[in-house]
Amino acid sequence: MEKIKTRTIMTKSDQGYRWFGIDYHMNLYKGCSFGCIYCNSRCESYHIDNFDVIRTKENALEILEEELKSKGLKGVVSFGTLSDPYNLEEKKLELTRGALKLINKYGFGVSIDTKSDLILRDLDLLKEINEKNSVIIKISITTSDDALAKKIEPKVISSTKRFEVLKELNMNGIYSGILLTPVLPFLTDNEENILSIINKGREAGTRFIYTKMGMTLRTNQRDYYYAALDQLYPGLKEDYIAVYGKKNVCNTLQYRHLMEYFLNKCSEYHILTDMDAIIGEYKKEIKRNEQISLF
Repeated sequence: MEKIKTRTIMTKSDQGYRWFGIDYHMNLYKGCSFGCIYCNSRCESYHIDNFDVIRTKENALEILEEELKSKGLKGVVSFGTLSDPYNLEEKKLELTRGALKLINKYGFGVSIDTKSDLILRDLDLLKEINEKNSVIIKISITTSDDALAKKIEPKVISSTKRFEVLKELNMNGIYSGILLTPVLPFLTDNEENILSIINKGREAGTRFIYTKMGMTLRTNQRDYYYAALDQLYPGLKEDYIAVYGKKNVCNTLQYRHLMEYFLNKCSEYHILTDMDAIIGEYKKEIKRNEQISLF
């Protein structure tokens, strides 16, 4: 496996960045092996060539430990914004587990985006981190239909298993919810799919569901997605081109209706959908636990 030389692992989040209240970005891996046909990280602005090939960063854990030691703010560290931290190589390499051990050691919080059940391997560490700082886990689910998921996310566990992972995390007191991103026009943008995800998420105890009710289609990402559509759904690419042209952000044609439907259903079931509310709740829980422990 190729190793990339790097001088830094963890970077400070921009002050205006609101992605689930994270303070630091971190990607231990470059590239991803799950093969999701829509992945935004294929965009050329991220400079990840041969995205389907996993590469690691040389001396990653040693560099990370030095960076954690030097940070004054023991904030929330984000895993998985570009590459899934529980990709198919992680079971053997355990870089993500090693990083979680260090985050636990130095008292930081953690935010993880993943599609993998391997996260349950690290439940022991997540529970320990959760006692000291903020933890939020986002399970990415685009469709409740396992057959469709297999087509658009070929090397990912089924959506059914992802709901089971979500349930296990919540049963163990880990603040967890669903990333309903992307919503693919003509494929997953329908009431049936949205309602099914909400209902199955509710059964799994989801604390939130976050969506933007659309997808991005930028540079390399667009080319890869269209090539996949030609194989899976001949003729569908032409519908995208006719509707969206070269737009980078492609909201579903039913955006207003589906977003209203989604928000109403989640409100009915007391499932959070607003970013600020989600941040406030998962960080507030830690503060509450700290106050209880004082007494």
